[in-house]
Amino acid sequence: MCGRYALVIIQELAKRFGIEAVNLVLTGNYNISPSQSIPVILNESPKELTLVRWGLIPSWSKPDTINKYSMINTRSESIMEKPTFKRLFKRKRCLVVADSFYEWKKEGAKKHPYRILLKDEALFAFAGIWDSWKAPDGKEVQSCSIITTEPNTLIKPIHDRMPVILPMNKEKEWLSADLDETVGLSLLRPYDAKKMKVYEISTLVNSPANNIPSIIEPLKK
Repeated sequence: MCGRYALVIIQELAKRFGIEAVNLVLTGNYNISPSQSIPVILNESPKELTLVRWGLIPSWSKPDTINKYSMINTRSESIMEKPTFKRLFKRKRCLVVADSFYEWKKEGAKKHPYRILLKDEALFAFAGIWDSWKAPDGKEVQSCSIITTEPNTLIKPIHDRMPVILPMNKEKEWLSADLDETVGLSLLRPYDAKKMKVYEISTLVNSPANNIPSIIEPLKK
């Protein structure tokens, strides 16, 4: 699964993703966790950044069940098997922008956190799906889920899942209204391990309350 990630390179967002204007007040976040509002690019607004809740709330959800299930991730292998995910895959796709993510490697009773990023440390986008839910007070809540797949050779020794990172030249295609279903599914695969790197970091990342630069520093042994 992907349960924590970072977005620190805020100043490069507009240029990197072809956003016409960043109208949101954003600050670097070293420890993004579920239920937070995160910046994404929706297929309905491909030139804008929108803040949505991380943790999918399907449009049909009842108020007393929205926190019952964790939908921060959606498995690529079964995305077409469940009606809700299938509908969103076809109609409501998004890019979740990031510059790294975290996974934990279990060794005995301990879990060691690792930071995973591109070799050039550039911004990238996770493939996501999103939906809108209307609260009892009439407020519209937009939310999303990050799609995951099997790990590549770099991540496999650490974890059995990884988020789908889209190649840069496939991001617009993922957002396209004309996306072919077969082509879309073919994009949900592990990212090239040769273009990524990983290193162990401090257990400070374990607590979402810790949102400080030292989180992303390599662990000193």
